[in-house]
Amino acid sequence: MSRRALLLALALDALGEPPARWHPVVWMGSYLKSARGRWQATTPAAQLLEGGLGWAGGATLAALAGGAAARLPWPAQGVLLKPLLACRALLSAVQEVEAALHAGNLPEARRLLAWHLVSRDTTHLSAAEVAGAAAESLAENLSDSVVAPLLAYRAGGLPLAALYRYANTADALWGYRTPELEWPGRVAARADDLLNLAPARLTAACALLAAPLLGLDGRAAFRAWRSGHRATTSPNAGHPMSVFAGALGVRLDKRGVYVLNPGGREPGASDLRAACRLAHLTLILATLCLMLPRPPARPARRGRP
Repeated sequence: MSRRALLLALALDALGEPPARWHPVVWMGSYLKSARGRWQATTPAAQLLEGGLGWAGGATLAALAGGAAARLPWPAQGVLLKPLLACRALLSAVQEVEAALHAGNLPEARRLLAWHLVSRDTTHLSAAEVAGAAAESLAENLSDSVVAPLLAYRAGGLPLAALYRYANTADALWGYRTPELEWPGRVAARADDLLNLAPARLTAACALLAAPLLGLDGRAAFRAWRSGHRATTSPNAGHPMSVFAGALGVRLDKRGVYVLNPGGREPGASDLRAACRLAHLTLILATLCLMLPRPPARPARRGRP
């Protein structure tokens, strides 16, 4: 797929997000909310089928729309790829939390964290927990919201990029282990896990390379990754999150769920600034990897006469 379109999408991201009425991710969210509103199944098997069919319908629409757009010239593809990633929005959200913490306004930092970055209750989080949650979300969403759609586009063009963004949005809305979503959201959760296997590991590898270039502790980042990448409930999120924890030298603790880099210190507002620098360079290195030419296809071997 066009490397020029990929670079154009990244450049356009600096301009911010398009209006909601023209945003494809908003359209995906509307479909998912509408489909959920029509669920009627009551048994686990029927709920699994109903959720799976609803997911598949939206996935088909997303891939078909991406396939139609893939026929356009590369500048148009770059414009359409941009809404499928969100680097500026992610960094801006983390910086808002950082500013509130620097100002000593913990209630505002909690509010901004919940508004922009996490779905959990932030009401009783300490300042260190707010900073840690923001760093975790930055690392995870750098993979999910930036590297992954770019990798999907490089691998399969706009059809795969659109399918990925739909799958990630479906996981964000349906992929929870609650009584209501345990079965109907299972296909969405598993599909997102599968599609993020490669992006999470690419992001972690690039973060490992970026850490020493920024004067951060590359060896600690590797140790934290080696010991902590399986600590999270997600098979993917632990990879970039553990690298960020080790590189920053901080302990990332989600109460009762996981602890990454347990020997690190408590995170603070200044660590979010360093985390943003690490995210920037990680993205640059990941983009360079994605810009590499594909290996030439092997010629077909001729059979013996």
